[in-house]
Amino acid sequence: MQKLVINGGKKLSGEVTIGGAKNSTVALIPAAILSDTPVVLDSVPQIRDVKNLRSILKDMNVTSEMKDDVLKIDPTKIQFAELPSGKVSSLRASYYFMGAMLGRFGKAIVGFPGGDDIGPRPIDQHIKGFEALGAHVENKHGQIIITTPNGGLKGAKIFLDMVSVGATINVILAAVKAKGTTIIENAAKEPEIIDLATFLNNMGAVIRGVGTETIRIEGVDSLRSNNAHTIIPDRIEAGTYLSLAAANGGGILVKNIISEHLDAFLAKLDEMGVNLEIGEDSIYVKDSPELKAVNIKTMPYPALPLIYSNQSHLC
Repeated sequence: MQKLVINGGKKLSGEVTIGGAKNSTVALIPAAILSDTPVVLDSVPQIRDVKNLRSILKDMNVTSEMKDDVLKIDPTKIQFAELPSGKVSSLRASYYFMGAMLGRFGKAIVGFPGGDDIGPRPIDQHIKGFEALGAHVENKHGQIIITTPNGGLKGAKIFLDMVSVGATINVILAAVKAKGTTIIENAAKEPEIIDLATFLNNMGAVIRGVGTETIRIEGVDSLRSNNAHTIIPDRIEAGTYLSLAAANGGGILVKNIISEHLDAFLAKLDEMGVNLEIGEDSIYVKDSPELKAVNIKTMPYPALPLIYSNQSHLC
């Protein structure tokens, strides 16, 4: 697509259904290789990231099949494979394969992550977590090479120097099969982390405390998927449509929403004077002709995340 042509001057109305959360999906697909049985994910968004992650799965002899928004992943014949930078550089979330492969094979060789240009995302906290579990990490020629001792990974107490969604997820993936207890302190609290833990717990993992700053993981020997996992709605997509409805809507219903995931965002919409009707799993945005400016301070979740002030143009 070379350009977008927008003919404005009209109020928008109607309804839209929010898809599955991208930030959950890109963690759940790598997590699927930890299972000893096939995995089914429901409400998978049809985005390029999913296609790229499926390509990485194929390199490990993991088959996948997607029909509509249902993705079936079969890791039963998985084989260890190096993931070169050329394959993973287009997607930052590919670094979740570090934790997943470490949990599955006890080793990982992954090229440095790439992704959208939205600022630096150092992975030092990921490495700190892996090393605390007993892994040896080295950087050679643009690749992260992670190995573990003969005894495998062992549970540890890990304090993250900064709140990091990626590091929290990666340590969970690595620790879920480690021997003993792992405690992650100063952990990120995002709903996508809760979604990942729910997925793993339903397969037999023992993860407690997600959604708080302290997560406790009791290592298990194996994980087995028995039921399809439905991915949570994408709160960033929801926030974008709600902003659109507030700015130029004549009555828009946004469906498939978990409003608790949007508490800080909805509070700002209310402060602006947006007329909202919040239902059990939907939000109706009425015509709001008189909006006022508000001050916004972004902080880690559950406060208003930076991504909303960038994408939703609240001020």
